[in-house]
Amino acid sequence: MHVVTGPDIGPGIIHDSVVTIGNFDGVHRGHLEIFRHLISCGVQRGLQTVVVTFEPHPLKVLSAESTPPMITTFDQKIALIASSGVEYLFVVPFTAEFARMTADDFVRNMLCDRLGMRHIIIGHDYAFGKGREGNFKTLERIGVDRGFTLEDMEPVGEEGLVFSSSLARRLIAAGDMEGASGVLGRYHMISGTVVHGRDIGRSLGFPTANIATPNELLPPDGVYAVMVSVGNRLVKGACSIGLNPTFDGGTRSIEVFMLDFADQIYGREIAVWFVQRLRDMKKYSDADALVSAIARDVLHTREILAVLDLDKVNPVAGMVQNEIEN
Repeated sequence: MHVVTGPDIGPGIIHDSVVTIGNFDGVHRGHLEIFRHLISCGVQRGLQTVVVTFEPHPLKVLSAESTPPMITTFDQKIALIASSGVEYLFVVPFTAEFARMTADDFVRNMLCDRLGMRHIIIGHDYAFGKGREGNFKTLERIGVDRGFTLEDMEPVGEEGLVFSSSLARRLIAAGDMEGASGVLGRYHMISGTVVHGRDIGRSLGFPTANIATPNELLPPDGVYAVMVSVGNRLVKGACSIGLNPTFDGGTRSIEVFMLDFADQIYGREIAVWFVQRLRDMKKYSDADALVSAIARDVLHTREILAVLDLDKVNPVAGMVQNEIEN
């Protein structure tokens, strides 16, 4: 996939394309269905496939105080879109000035003149441009003048639920990792660097990797069964998120105990997929009680991950091979 940003999006950069537009936070199953249809349309019509997105998320410019946490980082979003098989991703810098561009100008100057749009696919009820004035009727009117066709896709979902970024956020924030995976089509993932912590886990016989992550959306405090990628290895683990209440921790931390793994990984980049929530964070009476609880967590984790749906461990950014450490 070719990623084109800001100043590089010049007039006539490509010709004869089929386009879709959106923020695509989380790149959930609804987004993936749009991309599948985009690719199918490109093959049938002989058009190049183009996804247009914005960075940062428009709400961060228009209403920063009410912006929800992003499900993915920008780099993770790029990797997920690339894995769908589209040919081009155009990243439009979203600024206060850009927000004042009318829907007409955006379609004519950006989509038609610069991207050579011949067909556009939008999600159900998608709106764009200054004051969200652009919609299906806007595109239909301009299409008659500029010679492109269009279609909007019906909502994608199952069992009465429509897949959306907001639904995925609610499920993750509630700790419903299985429900979130049903919307995303994969387990929710964060990535980051392994940093030094307080070494409490090591002193208890369960050394953990402390993670500093740029991801905004974390599951709620608690203990989770997870899969962890380290280089080209995929390792089973149990992850604790919280304040270490038994030891009066004052800073929220993300700590992963990797099963049957003893390598030194300080400073390494790892990724963590949240498979299932095990329990709430709890303050124990002493270290021995905590050790017993961790041992139960590890046993429960092994049981859960023994029947793991590996297809939901998405190979984001090429970080994971399909070799699992037992």
